Amino acid sequence: MLRTVRSPFWGAALMTLLLALYIGLVGQRAVAFVATGVPIGIAIGVALFVVAAVGALLLVLEVRFGVRITRLGARLEREGGTPDDVVVVRPSGRPTRQAADEVFPRYKAAVESDPGDWRGWYRLGVVYDAAGDRKRARAAMREALARSRATAS
Repeated sequence: MLRTVRSPFWGAALMTLLLALYIGLVGQRAVAFVATGVPIGIAIGVALFVVAAVGALLLVLEVRFGVRITRLGARLEREGGTPDDVVVVRPSGRPTRQAADEVFPRYKAAVESDPGDWRGWYRLGVVYDAAGDRKRARAAMREALARSRATAS
């Protein structure tokens, strides 16, 4: 059965914590370089501040995206609209690519017939994810988020 996108909370929380720790350590090193007072040290410190700031921004954006997608998936599940195809899965529980490819045309056709429906975009994202196409899965999920906001307004 194809499932909604649900990243394991504790794994995501651990990775977020580790990345935040890393960003903090980079920031600490940046302060140490700037404190040297040597021009090259200051330049390295400023560069590290930029790296830490960009890392923090990307972390916040990724966490926000994950939370919003999880909420959207829960909403779809409450409505009873999650994909219900029975497909061959690996021992990990993820569908095989061939199985995902077999059901893909149906979900793509649903989006093409009603491109304004966020549910179709979400389901298409699930199928893309199951097929291992992360780039298209994220794009479909972003579209689902945009469409769900448009219908909520």
